Amino acid sequence: MKQRQLGRNGPQVSALGFGCLSFGGIFGPTTEAESLRALDAAWDAGITFLDTANGYGKGVSETVIGTWLRTRGHRPHIATKAAFTDDPARRIDNRPEHMRAELEGSLRRLGVDHVTLFYAHRHDPQIPAEDLAGTMQRLHEEGKILGYGLSEVGPYTVERCHAVHPVMAVQSEYSLWTRQPELGLIQLCARLGVAFVPFSPLARGAFGTPMADPATFAPGEFRTRIPRFYPENWPTNRARLAAFHAFAQGRGLTPAALALAWVLDRAAHLIPIPGTRTADHLRAWITAPEIDLTDDDRAEIDRLLPPGWAWGDRYDDHQAATVERYS
Repeated sequence: MKQRQLGRNGPQVSALGFGCLSFGGIFGPTTEAESLRALDAAWDAGITFLDTANGYGKGVSETVIGTWLRTRGHRPHIATKAAFTDDPARRIDNRPEHMRAELEGSLRRLGVDHVTLFYAHRHDPQIPAEDLAGTMQRLHEEGKILGYGLSEVGPYTVERCHAVHPVMAVQSEYSLWTRQPELGLIQLCARLGVAFVPFSPLARGAFGTPMADPATFAPGEFRTRIPRFYPENWPTNRARLAAFHAFAQGRGLTPAALALAWVLDRAAHLIPIPGTRTADHLRAWITAPEIDLTDDDRAEIDRLLPPGWAWGDRYDDHQAATVERYS
């Protein structure tokens, strides 16, 4: 597996990370055994960077990773996140006592004394960015984290935090169907020496094989609330996606591998974190870092899926309420 640097002063990690959101059941039921097999397959393929959060299954994802670390003895770089609460009056909490307590809980579930990267899962508008950075700086000085990150924030928050203590990574949704970070965030990260970590780089299964099908989503499953999968939008999106799938197959590639290769090709500081519950799905995209796109590939992908092609928003209004807007 090729390597990329996690921020200007961070460690070298695999060019593809592994997103562990689905271990918590957000995309449907799974088992610890199945998740452990997926982690084994990721490690065997050379992935050394795992991404999780305290909220993924209310600690389930971190607990599964902790079991895997304890039973396998591997030492990957781990990123985890905190900020969400169960309090409807304050959905996001960046106060020092909250962030510290949540990190301590994550370390216990993971069975480690520190993590490589600790994200503020969202920025709390009641806490100045400079204060959040100060909290992260203290956690770094105490050796509990090697660096900190920000998730779903605007460029202005990155700049304000970075001025207090260098940000290691910024995480946002980015893929061939979600391109907003191109409006300044990716460029700012490059200038500051901050890694940009695209999550959902496979468009929540839209670039999977087979392609995600809303008709098969379990009632209440996360994707049922994403407007791009709504009946009024999905047929148009599916038709555009089908053309991309056909192009990938004509190149002898899986759509997932080609979609990830496109993300990796955008800039050297991007480290996408595709996720899956199964080892079989991982094998469909693990070769992405070895794919070299040609100018003809780039031109055809731009023709098939130009910026803004997707119908519908990436979040519903409730989900979008915690995301910083810009541009």
